[in-house]
Amino acid sequence: MAPAVSTAALIEDDPWDMPELQDTGVKWADLDTKGKILRVLTIAAKLILLLGLLYMFVCSLDILSSAFQLVGGKAAGDIFQENTVLSNPLAGLVIGMLVTLLVQSSSTSSSIVVTMVSSGLLEVSTAVPIIMGTNIGTSVTNTFVAMTQVGDRNKFRRAFAGATVHDFFNWLSVLVLLPLEVATGYLVKLTDLIVKSFNIQSGENAPALLNVITDPLTQSIIELDETVISGIAVGDPEAKNKSLIKVWCQTASNTVIILTVFTWKGKRTLYFAHMCNHIFVNTNLSDLAVGLILLACSLLILCTCLILIVKLLNSMLKGQVAVVINKIMNTDFPFPFAWLTGYIAIVVGAGMTFIVQSSSVFTSAITPLVGIGVIKLERAYPLSLGSNIGTTTTAILAAMASPVEKLGNSLQIALVHLFFNLSGIVLWYPIPFTRLPIRMAKALGQLTAQYRWFSGFYIIACFFAFPLLVFGLSLAGWQVLVGVLVPIVAVLIFVIIVNILQKHKPQWLPSVLRSWDFLPQWAHSLEPWDRVVTIMAARCCCCCKCCNVTEEDEETGTQENKDNEIEMYDNSGLHIILCFTVFLFIYVSFI
Repeated sequence: MAPAVSTAALIEDDPWDMPELQDTGVKWADLDTKGKILRVLTIAAKLILLLGLLYMFVCSLDILSSAFQLVGGKAAGDIFQENTVLSNPLAGLVIGMLVTLLVQSSSTSSSIVVTMVSSGLLEVSTAVPIIMGTNIGTSVTNTFVAMTQVGDRNKFRRAFAGATVHDFFNWLSVLVLLPLEVATGYLVKLTDLIVKSFNIQSGENAPALLNVITDPLTQSIIELDETVISGIAVGDPEAKNKSLIKVWCQTASNTVIILTVFTWKGKRTLYFAHMCNHIFVNTNLSDLAVGLILLACSLLILCTCLILIVKLLNSMLKGQVAVVINKIMNTDFPFPFAWLTGYIAIVVGAGMTFIVQSSSVFTSAITPLVGIGVIKLERAYPLSLGSNIGTTTTAILAAMASPVEKLGNSLQIALVHLFFNLSGIVLWYPIPFTRLPIRMAKALGQLTAQYRWFSGFYIIACFFAFPLLVFGLSLAGWQVLVGVLVPIVAVLIFVIIVNILQKHKPQWLPSVLRSWDFLPQWAHSLEPWDRVVTIMAARCCCCCKCCNVTEEDEETGTQENKDNEIEMYDNSGLHIILCFTVFLFIYVSFI
């Protein structure tokens, strides 16, 4: 008789399955009095420590934004001065991305756009692509956060997918809505109709919720005069010679009249202001030097807090706590209301973002939770969509606090941002088939788990190299821009179409195109590129954990990914596009 063979090894595990969260701890009823007291004190201490780390994480993000503004804020203002370039929608899109990356704040870049529209330097229709670009630029922060989990292959797969699902939503929305806006101007017409239909009066500013807690710490370190960047953008010559570091601050009552002077030009009123009390108020260092110091310190604190938060959550989310949280976060409503669960998640994401007043903070906070398996990617997606809505509501309230003469334009730009995100949700969420960002994020997460160096290439290529390339071509004129980008787009479209036909209708293709084997290996596989990166990393004596992986771990990881690949990853069409992108990036860099 043939020996019995277990079939368990033949069953392939889905790499996207959530880790099993079991109640492995000692039950409360089995503890004695001392054990119960120790457990309560331990949980309380961990909660206090977690809140402290979250507080430092949010503050470090605020300081990081200030550091980027000191380093690149004036450059951002200079970029906005290129009015001839801004008339090109594609150039406006990448300028919005680049400025948001430079200042690390979509609120700051949006306020610059509002200032330029209010001053007459930009038309609302010209500002729409820039607003779309700020939406993309703000999603890079949580992608950086996902990199902190690069040491664990499975956690990194989930975390990177959880971060980039936000990226893909923004990219796909722009891909559809930007041409539609250029052709029809529906966002401008819709928001103009809303502004004119309602007699909206200037009101109070957006409520400072989280800022009430974080400002005492962040403003004791640095305060910036953001009107300098706006001044440079609108062409104020004096603004270029001013420092971004604020020296004089107004009182809590905003303005206090101390003296009224009558001159031959008329009455002049002087206002009281006191010297700010942050660390760099009397510094002799340049803005760039202060920015670099704050950049290094904030990045160090940010990464430290993230690593500690992940470790602390791993220790806390065990046993019954993990089971309960997992059920709350990932369980759908009972039939027939299951479809409402995602929309409730969108509302929760919008509400939480409104409270913290930053989509970057909210999405960066849920990314580690996706990585450790507390939140499913399918649940993180609607939460991210909600964060896009939440950040626009804050902008709308801020716009309503504008002066009467600027209220219309300010509110219209804020509404453009809101309806752009709402339109994207209508496109990519209601019907499960249209939720392409989830599938694309899973594909990229699987790829970066196998080739972890590709995550860095993705960030550099999508958020820096591509925008800079398009911006540089825009400066050369639209003829050069079209002449370079059209062939690239044509090649990518051809590869996608052939890839789809290879998968579904191979008989429609000539025998040569039924597979990509006729191409050299470097053109249809990332393996050669991986060997090059591995050799370069070894020669550079890279000390990162992800680079010092043993050969056994590499073989195990490669085999694991090969076993876990589903049908969409078996097709080399994705690798064709990525190899083409890598080659193009290297070629453009040499040029």
